[in-house]
Amino acid sequence: MNPLISVIVPCYNQAQYLDECLQSVLDQTYQNWECIIVNDGSPDHTEEVAKKWLEKDPRFKYMHKENGGVSSARNAGIAIAEGEWILPLDADDRIGNLYLELAEKEFTKDPTIIYCNAEFFGVFQRFWDISFYDYKTIKFYNQIFCSGFYKKTDWQRVNGYDDDLEFGKEDWEFWISILNKTSLVIKLDYLGFYYRRKDDSRDVNINKNVEVLNNAENYIYKKHLSKYLSESPNAIKNSLLINEKIKHYTLLLNLIHKNKITKFLFKIIKILN
Repeated sequence: MNPLISVIVPCYNQAQYLDECLQSVLDQTYQNWECIIVNDGSPDHTEEVAKKWLEKDPRFKYMHKENGGVSSARNAGIAIAEGEWILPLDADDRIGNLYLELAEKEFTKDPTIIYCNAEFFGVFQRFWDISFYDYKTIKFYNQIFCSGFYKKTDWQRVNGYDDDLEFGKEDWEFWISILNKTSLVIKLDYLGFYYRRKDDSRDVNINKNVEVLNNAENYIYKKHLSKYLSESPNAIKNSLLINEKIKHYTLLLNLIHKNKITKFLFKIIKILN
């Protein structure tokens, strides 16, 4: 039986975390998967670690390529993947053991993306308060972490991850590429993704470098101009309309959030009385 889910693990200088990552894949309650470890020309002992896992379970597969960045590594792994559904998983992160099982139950609904609740770990640990997905809002900031499920056919349709985004934001650009206003996006009510925070990482570095961040975001805007000009073909009017709607949307979410807190506090007061 061909695997229904292909987990793609690019690895560059993350060998010290790879065991923990792959153990979280092996611990899955859902069994119809393959896991492709992509050594992106890593100078550390990634190959040595990876080959131990090939001996543990034949569902683990390994490939080595010249260093080309995370987009290139993911694309190389997905190109040989046999699964209908793809789950990218960076080598320093991990997933909860029910993530594949719960996601698979949603496949019949034909969603574009499935993701879940998440938590930071590493240099600090806390719940990742991810805002609810909204098509208009995701074009302005990423609401979905990199380890969401999607169909391989969607990856093929948009020609994969963009290799030009070598400094980051490639997962955000990919979501924009495969999504449209009618796309179904499902968020599981399950803590299934653990994102390692480190003092030094691509994510940290790009957000510290304003020039690189601006270049990446401008590149994404130009590439998906037709999607950004969804309110009006006039760029200035479009920007004004979008910003006004985002303000109203944010205000509404804040009111809902405050209302929930108010109701909760009122219940506590009633109990104490």
